[in-house]
Amino acid sequence: MFERTLFASWGDMDFNSHMANTSYLDKSGDIRMLFFAENGFPMTEFMRLRIGPLVMKDTIEYFKEIHLLEEFRVTIQLAGLSEDGSRFKLKNAFYKESGALAATVLSFGGWLSLTERKLITPPEKMVSIMKTLSHTDDFEIIERPEKKHQ
Repeated sequence: MFERTLFASWGDMDFNSHMANTSYLDKSGDIRMLFFAENGFPMTEFMRLRIGPLVMKDTIEYFKEIHLLEEFRVTIQLAGLSEDGSRFKLKNAFYKESGALAATVLSFGGWLSLTERKLITPPEKMVSIMKTLSHTDDFEIIERPEKKHQ
């Protein structure tokens, strides 16, 4: 399973003195990009191909607070993937040093052509990399939505 240990920085805190909801989303994005970079798809390759991940929906669930300068572990798993790899669900889990689950982030997204500004099927190399992620217990094949007629 891909995971990294991070810590809650000053800019991650909210008024209630714990990690803010937007910080969970930012850290989830960091883990996604670290996963790709460490598996042969660094940012330079995204820029060369003019594609990027587009998150269309995030769901956050909170269980325990994370406080300033506290270290925590973040994992990433594949919760869903379309047959062609154009759409995905990724699940990040945030664990306190004690091992207690602090939060989960479930992100549904796809791959955006930065040139055409529309969702595309990514290169096979990217799909192969995604498939190396461990799968959640409720992993699903994502069906492509039918195109609406106008």
